[in-house]
Amino acid sequence: MTEPRLHHVSCLDGSGLHRMAYWEWGDAANPAVLVCLHGLTRQGRDFDVLARTMVDRYRVVCPDVVGRGRSDWLKEPMRYVLPQYVADMVTLLARLDAHTVHMVGTSMGGLIALGVAALDGSPVGKLVLNDIGPRLDATGLARIGGYVGQTRRWKTLDEAADALWSISTGFGPHTREQWLTLTEPQLMNDGADLVPRSDPAIAVPFKAVTPEMAAAGEVALWQSYDRLRCPTLLTRGAESDLLAHATAQEMTTRGPRARLVEFAGVGHAPTLVQPEQVQAIREFLLSSP
Repeated sequence: MTEPRLHHVSCLDGSGLHRMAYWEWGDAANPAVLVCLHGLTRQGRDFDVLARTMVDRYRVVCPDVVGRGRSDWLKEPMRYVLPQYVADMVTLLARLDAHTVHMVGTSMGGLIALGVAALDGSPVGKLVLNDIGPRLDATGLARIGGYVGQTRRWKTLDEAADALWSISTGFGPHTREQWLTLTEPQLMNDGADLVPRSDPAIAVPFKAVTPEMAAAGEVALWQSYDRLRCPTLLTRGAESDLLAHATAQEMTTRGPRARLVEFAGVGHAPTLVQPEQVQAIREFLLSSP
């Protein structure tokens, strides 16, 4: 079975440099590059199924956003914010020497991808936003805020998988094997127990957001969305509590006029491991402009 290669790239922050890890699949010389960006508490190995499906056509790159996975943790928690993440991805694209890239972003990863795609001179040629948009529902934000940053410990993979599933049922139906495969890369052994591969401090800026900050952020995100000129696919869990159906519909009528595909029986967010989810993305990315 094809496995990815682990690399690191040094990125700039306010305290100096940090190393961001990224997983690379396929031919490193392939000029067709697909970058996949994960959600708030996740990591790049979430995209193993999608990467294996796309590696026949792309060099697939799946970063661990700083503070997650195999990447460094930041010294200043308040830098766990979108501008830092976008800057890190620009550094990654320079390392990849990619003139044109396609991007897939789930939840937070979609906001990062949106930020990169909206830049003047952006190399993003096609964009997939997975269950995310400029307007975020308070219900979903409150649910995520209830668990992000929690310090938890487990003795076994099965115990960890059960605990993580209890806060992840919105991902929709998964077999036990699928869920264990998604869970294992989330964990590391600290010598006594299994613990998450994420910095609890990622919760600090998330929980510091005021209603006024959220309103200003929504305006800025709509401005970024309206600047997009690349073909855009919006995938949504039909039961999502973070991306409302009305918001998704609005995204089909403004900016890049995204094509919308919804998955029944799924909330926030589709994990892109189920065949119909993978197929929707593959068909979009490989379709003619």
